[in-house]
Amino acid sequence: MIPTPSRTSLALCLCLPLLTSCMVGPDFQRPEAKVSAQWLGQAPTAPNAVPAAEQHLAQWWTAFNDPQLTSLVERSMQANLDLRLAQSRIRQARAVMGIAGADLGPTVDTSASYQRSRTPSSGGGMTGSLYRMGFDASWEIDLFGGIRRGIEAAGADLDAALESRSDLLVSLSAEVANNYLNLRSLQQRLAIARENLKAQEHTAELTRQRFKVGFVSKLDVVRAEALAATTAGQIPLFEAQLRQTIYSLGLLLGGEPATLLAELTPDAALPAALATVPTGLPSELLLRRPDIRRAEARIHAATARIGVAKADLFPKFTIAGALGLQNTTLSSTLNRASTAWSIGPSLNWPLFDMGRSRANLELKKAIQEEELLAYEQTVLGALREVENALIASTKEEEHRRAISQAVTANRTAVDLATSLYTAGENDFLAVLDAQRSLYASEDALAQSNRTVSTNLVALFKALGGGWPAEKDAGQNGSGS
Repeated sequence: MIPTPSRTSLALCLCLPLLTSCMVGPDFQRPEAKVSAQWLGQAPTAPNAVPAAEQHLAQWWTAFNDPQLTSLVERSMQANLDLRLAQSRIRQARAVMGIAGADLGPTVDTSASYQRSRTPSSGGGMTGSLYRMGFDASWEIDLFGGIRRGIEAAGADLDAALESRSDLLVSLSAEVANNYLNLRSLQQRLAIARENLKAQEHTAELTRQRFKVGFVSKLDVVRAEALAATTAGQIPLFEAQLRQTIYSLGLLLGGEPATLLAELTPDAALPAALATVPTGLPSELLLRRPDIRRAEARIHAATARIGVAKADLFPKFTIAGALGLQNTTLSSTLNRASTAWSIGPSLNWPLFDMGRSRANLELKKAIQEEELLAYEQTVLGALREVENALIASTKEEEHRRAISQAVTANRTAVDLATSLYTAGENDFLAVLDAQRSLYASEDALAQSNRTVSTNLVALFKALGGGWPAEKDAGQNGSGS
């Protein structure tokens, strides 16, 4: 039978865990952000566009109906090195959470030793052996919740790591799409430059023929050749930008720069979105954008660490126990008489540390305040990005319509100026001005077409599209 003092110690050890319901420090409360009820701008509506369901925001690139764009985005999400780094950081955060959780349970160590020693004495000394084996266990009772707050903080850090990966998905899909749209736009601009160069060289040749028979002056020939040379000088620049854009896409897909040359060098049309953008409400942005959710998780972690710091102001209770066997011969070590054991609680309370613990508590409070301000800053920045994308998309549509009218008018002007010049009713300068204006407007229209599409990409990105968001802004690692 266990002696009375031992039963008292055991009863105390069993009762201490019942006191661990207390957790010092503030509980996390989701921050409230003041946002407008509606967006100031309206989402652009393309001709013949159909409304897109909100869940399609997770795969917004499919709205462009371009299989190659879809393939590039999806492949980048499998191979991009930044995403693989983010996944590594998630594994690190999970490991840290496991380490923090291990502190809640007891630790048990086992040991065994053999010692041969000689003790001097007046009779010549004594030589003997000593065999030891046994177990040591200790368990810190989380009486004031410091360990549990540490687990909570580690879980919030895991949430932040998960949201960082989601934020990378948003940025990566937008970057791949922008590079692809820029590639197709450059191909279109290169084709326009070559077509205009062909027309300008034809005009220059006609001018040289007319100069030979005395119909025009040498000045007209020089002007025609200068215009053609200027346009020809744009072509190498476009070709260099094309190659560099393909290199950038190759890198985004985790490959060497030239990986996609064969795939992307053939010309293709610039895709346009076929669906309207489901902008939703400003309040919904707080639930969808990963950077906002990450900022919220960082507040959660900072709040929990206030509890960890506050728990350091209180005593720590530990239950320690040991069970072992010890004897001078190996055969006798396993006898009951060789058994030794101990169990009992201990208390550790730093009464004076020169204010270190309280200064640490103030530090954690200041960090939480910083994270709250960073959250507010992130929300305001997100709202600005959406509003900027909305107004840019709307106004670029108006710009494109005006440029399209200019292209039509300039084509007519080139035909008229050429006819009048051939008939001798106009000078050659009017032809050159008309051709120059036509090329400039066609190139501007190609750039505007690209800008309309990239503005839509910017809007999708600002809305947090590109990953499967969950409406509850679920805390992946720790819960709220």
